[in-house]
Amino acid sequence: MTNPEYDLRYVGAAGEILKDYLLSKDIYRPIGIIADLGEPPYPQLTLGNMLLALQRAQAKTTTTQQRSNLHDLKDRVDIIHQDWRVAWENKAREEFRARLRLWGNYLDDFRKDPELHASRYSYEVGRRVLLEILHVEAHQVPSEQEALLDGMDKLVHAFFIHDRFIWEPELISQFPEITYWYLYGYLPSKLLSTF
Repeated sequence: MTNPEYDLRYVGAAGEILKDYLLSKDIYRPIGIIADLGEPPYPQLTLGNMLLALQRAQAKTTTTQQRSNLHDLKDRVDIIHQDWRVAWENKAREEFRARLRLWGNYLDDFRKDPELHASRYSYEVGRRVLLEILHVEAHQVPSEQEALLDGMDKLVHAFFIHDRFIWEPELISQFPEITYWYLYGYLPSKLLSTF
């Protein structure tokens, strides 16, 4: 569990190098900050990771100072987005393709050995969340990638056990079930049938 300051620091650091990142060939770039003791290491900078951190921060900010910082950070990101829209969309498409491959690899592993891989679902499903976020930002995901994601969603649906929200409860407001249905349950460790 992280606090809002964790995500605000990440977005702040991302904002400092966002333009250069968007204009680079990198999908992943070191963020250049170190997490406080007891916090998880910061992920590399990607467009998806930054947008996810913004959503988490929005759900977790409680103080006036945190809200003010979040507002300033969102403004900075929005200006860069407007000024570099084509680069932003291209970066979103590149990351979408990379995340789609990783999500597919996990689902293949799960199908082959559910007992070994089902317990990783709450972590791995973060890739599916990023795909949702990136899909909106990319605007024109190739149709074959959309079809592949649709097939993956059907696979998850076939085995999915609906349950409670699996991430931190305070994040529910930013991840409603109608869109992020895959965060409201889990995959079983034993399958009755295989695909």
